[in-house]
Amino acid sequence: MTLCTTAFAATAQTTPDFNYTDETFADIQMLRYQVAGFDKLTVRQKTYIYYLSEAALHGRDILFDQNGRYNLRLRRAFEAIYTAYKGDRNSRDFQAFAEYLKRFWFSSGLHHHYGSEKFEPQFTPTWFATALQSVWDEKGLSRLVAPDKQNSNGACRAFLEDVLPILFDNKVMPMRVNQRDGDDLLLTSAENYYAPDITQAEAEEFYTQRKAPADPHPVMTGLNSRLVRGCDGLREEVWREHGLYGQAISRIIENLLKARPFADNIQQQAVIDKLIEYYRTGDLRIFDEYSILWLQETDGLIDFVNGFTETYGDPLGLKASWESIVNFKDLEATRRTETLSANAQWFEDHSPVDQRFKKPQVRGVSAKVITAAILAGDLYPSTAIGINLPNSDWVRREYGSKSVTIANLTSAYSHASRGSGFDTEFVIDEPTRTLINQYGDVTDDLHTDLHECLGHGSGQLLPDTDPDTLGVYGSTIEEGRADLFGLYYMADDKMVELGLVPNAEAYKAHYYTYMMNGLMTQLVRIKPGNNIEEAHMRNRSFIAHWVLEQGRADRVVELVERNGKTFVRINDYKALRTLFGRLLAEVQRIKSEGDFVAARALVENYGVKVDASLHNQMLERYARLNLAPYKGFINPVYIPEYNNEGQIADVRISYNEPYDEQMLRYSRDYNDLPDVNE
Repeated sequence: MTLCTTAFAATAQTTPDFNYTDETFADIQMLRYQVAGFDKLTVRQKTYIYYLSEAALHGRDILFDQNGRYNLRLRRAFEAIYTAYKGDRNSRDFQAFAEYLKRFWFSSGLHHHYGSEKFEPQFTPTWFATALQSVWDEKGLSRLVAPDKQNSNGACRAFLEDVLPILFDNKVMPMRVNQRDGDDLLLTSAENYYAPDITQAEAEEFYTQRKAPADPHPVMTGLNSRLVRGCDGLREEVWREHGLYGQAISRIIENLLKARPFADNIQQQAVIDKLIEYYRTGDLRIFDEYSILWLQETDGLIDFVNGFTETYGDPLGLKASWESIVNFKDLEATRRTETLSANAQWFEDHSPVDQRFKKPQVRGVSAKVITAAILAGDLYPSTAIGINLPNSDWVRREYGSKSVTIANLTSAYSHASRGSGFDTEFVIDEPTRTLINQYGDVTDDLHTDLHECLGHGSGQLLPDTDPDTLGVYGSTIEEGRADLFGLYYMADDKMVELGLVPNAEAYKAHYYTYMMNGLMTQLVRIKPGNNIEEAHMRNRSFIAHWVLEQGRADRVVELVERNGKTFVRINDYKALRTLFGRLLAEVQRIKSEGDFVAARALVENYGVKVDASLHNQMLERYARLNLAPYKGFINPVYIPEYNNEGQIADVRISYNEPYDEQMLRYSRDYNDLPDVNE
């Protein structure tokens, strides 16, 4: 479970002259993050990070294939044109193609990483066909078609017949993940977790039949497989060594084994051993065993996530995308999260939710602030600022969870936003801007900590509730629940008592930016005419619009017009907190009871629809600021230096690699999956 970025972010200790910003293209600004403190690590620790980073990068192809069955072939064709095309590279078509490829790299496929809609090429089909034909033989691209066509003179033509409609027809694969209520979510989604002819009803029936009745420790059914149609009906192709994605998984295992001798302790070695066992077998019970070992290892300085983790990319919320992050602990900043985790039982006991839904005993809550060392898979280039794992409800109930806030990423976001004019354009008045400037960083950090450390770990399902019963609304409800937990407690006197905020007024900074984001400014991430599709955006929207409506009679919060511009005005911050508490109680009830009908009503009524007039206004105002609504990261490069015995003597870090060179290097060095993988 991950928390995405908001408009304002916190600042960590960094080198003053570090260059955070890089190129901007389309709706994206690329940033660099500083791995502060890496040079102070021992050679052993640097070596551990290096091999874990290699294991992370070898999963790259998996995500491309998960996001769409043509993505790997298209990426290889695009990169052949980008590197070998000898025509006019200054032409409008080539420049439009270069921007399209950068967007394709960024989203690991054809569809927008956040909105999920297919990109619209601004180059022509004729130019693309001619450009591809000009490099086809030189780059040996016949491998991109089925074996029976590879030796045919018409191989390029056959490839173009397949892909031109996919690229240029907006009716073909228009959405990677369609969440529209009433549609068959599988037949209308382009993701590659299910064979293209499998219906939503078939998939739901398949997995319903495979759930063990009354199992107190249910596995996350379907998490690590692709569902396909065989001769005898539906069957799973499991992602494991010697199975689907086996070539990439073998390289991941290889580098995990290289990392193992340099682990911080024997507990980390046990974690690696269990993860490798899971990768080799694909057994989801072994995955649960690995998850328990991973969350219980809290003493090491270095940590990592590597595997099939989050289910946002599956319209049914079952199958997990591949992701990885390697990190080490920020010891000073971690004291903040340790304060929260030490008081976890107090927060659970004082929650406004029904007593039936509270945990009588909170177990195993650990939290830390980390420095990201490498991002990969579904955490790269766009990433989260907080993570709480594992996602299994029974593991969380009996063993707890591990939460992280990623300090050097929030720092990069903060540096990039300074002086942008965003606050002047969208914040209602100078007193509110002053409040945000004073307390925005600390309260943003605190909300992330509360969301990840305590929010996701709070509450419990009733004994007979199926954890998958909320279906397509499950991720949105869960993210909303964690957000509401953080919003409610941020204004509590306990925050001042624990020394987490400087005074009882600080919380207002985050209340304002949260409502502004949920009601208005996040709309800049949506194309005109579209609804809200992404789970985190939906959760912020349903929270903000629900409290707006519920507080309308008392004018708790309202949208007001000033000189033709719309602003959020909060008139009663205490009443707003009460509304957050009421909604938290209801969302926890929905989660605990598995109330699908109520979940659908809440999300569809408050979280999906977009006011077209307000949307257009946001886009116009944002455009005048010349800001990119999305940001992502270029990874640092780790360069090992070897001694005469072939052992790593040191690892240097470089921040100079351009975005396109990084993408091309990754495609060259971590190119593990076959070209045709259907």
